Amino acid sequence: MPYDLPPLPSYSLHPLPPLISWMPDKYLTLALPIIAYWAVSMIFHMVDVYDLFPHYRLHTPAELLKRNHVSRWDVFRDVIVQQIVQTLFGIGLAMIDEDATYGKEQYDIAVWAQRVRLAQRAIPLVLSTIGLDPGALAAKLSGSYPTAAGALAGGKYPWLVQLLVVGGQKRIVPGFAPWEMLVAKVLYWAVFPALQFLLGILVVDTWQYFLHRAMHMNRWLYVTFHSRHHRLYVPYAYGALYNHPFEGFLLDTLGTGLAYLVSGMTVRQSMWFFTCSTIKTVDDHCGYSLPFDPLQLITSNNAGYHDIHHQSWGIKSNFSQPFFTFWDRLLDTMWKGGDVSARYEKSRIHAQQKLDRDNGLEVPSSQSDGINSSASELDETTKRTPVSSRKSSRKKAAGAVQQSGNLKGLRNRVNESLHGKGGNVLGVESSH
Repeated sequence: MPYDLPPLPSYSLHPLPPLISWMPDKYLTLALPIIAYWAVSMIFHMVDVYDLFPHYRLHTPAELLKRNHVSRWDVFRDVIVQQIVQTLFGIGLAMIDEDATYGKEQYDIAVWAQRVRLAQRAIPLVLSTIGLDPGALAAKLSGSYPTAAGALAGGKYPWLVQLLVVGGQKRIVPGFAPWEMLVAKVLYWAVFPALQFLLGILVVDTWQYFLHRAMHMNRWLYVTFHSRHHRLYVPYAYGALYNHPFEGFLLDTLGTGLAYLVSGMTVRQSMWFFTCSTIKTVDDHCGYSLPFDPLQLITSNNAGYHDIHHQSWGIKSNFSQPFFTFWDRLLDTMWKGGDVSARYEKSRIHAQQKLDRDNGLEVPSSQSDGINSSASELDETTKRTPVSSRKSSRKKAAGAVQQSGNLKGLRNRVNESLHGKGGNVLGVESSH
């Protein structure tokens, strides 16, 4: 019986001890994303407050103050409401989920080893298809490399046996090759969990893309639910989950819950998945294009990419979130308006003018008219004006704003960010 498979070991299940003795894993899974959300958000909030990276800002402090249509308190309140709903849903899901156990690991590894053994049966056919004689190759290698010869022969290892007690009687049964067990362990501990994680990402990206796009294509859905999120024209970190409660439940809570169920993750795998998804969402709304931020380097769906969607001129593009942009590419909803630096400059100038007026600083009418006039022409001239000329015009506009007053604290930071920010900081290629 050359193809007899090695038998699977017996096992007994035991309750899995929690990572923290006083908190079950299923509740820790609900707490970690919330802890991560506010921890990462507060880091970016401190960066905002102390203006630590002005050169990497997507928007100036003046824009943050004057362009958003919702107070920070309202944002904070609605995020807390969504996280309460999210937690209640998670508790309900945890109540119907089976308790985590351990003790079956060696059995599952042996199952993968059996699959590796079965896969070897295709080797002789593949070799024959390309004109090689698998029997001759196996015979040639049998003396020096018996394991390789067994694999070439289709997984035949007659010398690999083990003693097994079955029904009180000892029996000699086939055994696994060491390399089969090694491959099985890699598949079980690394490859399969990684594939589950990728499947979860695919489910979340697909769920959020089509629902998010529907929220923009259907006027009733947009006005009733999604318009609340777009009160933030200048996103910031802890506003990432600022949504209508129903939208937050539908888009975020149900989406990640579905990903968890479809991918078959364990509770501890879901800790990583939910927490990483949360951190990625916060990072996408942080308001900074940081060249040293790994989350903004791994994928093109980053803060700069999503920020375009929050602008009035980019609101019907860049729907993909939170991980990758493949749906935007496949369905042609990626931003195609070219370089956006002139559009951002226009918003900066207008926000600074408004801030100057609100602080009692006089903006000469000729300067105001000139800036407004030139700003209205920026969109038309961006595509045909050389990059060097656009950079020069930005510097001149920034200089004009600088002369309008002497708010030493806020104004200095605004001007530093205007002068220090280049067109490529957004991370969007002109071909888009």
